[in-house]
Amino acid sequence: MPPNGFADVHEARDWVLGFVRWYNHEHRHSSLRYVTPQERHEGRDQAILARRHAIYTAAKQANPRRWSGRTRNWEPVGAVWLNPEKALEAA
Repeated sequence: MPPNGFADVHEARDWVLGFVRWYNHEHRHSSLRYVTPQERHEGRDQAILARRHAIYTAAKQANPRRWSGRTRNWEPVGAVWLNPEKALEAA
């Protein structure tokens, strides 16, 4: 967001549209195991996470002394919520 605000409503709308595009199509979310919401929505997350799991498994097998424990969990996540604390309050 511009530090001095927006010149007009059109500039604000353009900024918001750009932010939403970035957030959904480029930003990898930790709660989704570092895939984008769009990848998750389209069902591409499972293949992406399976590839990551294979890469980490191969790296650990190639150099086991480099790993002190298990590799990162790349299992697809189940249901996710926006603002889960509010959903719990409503229940």
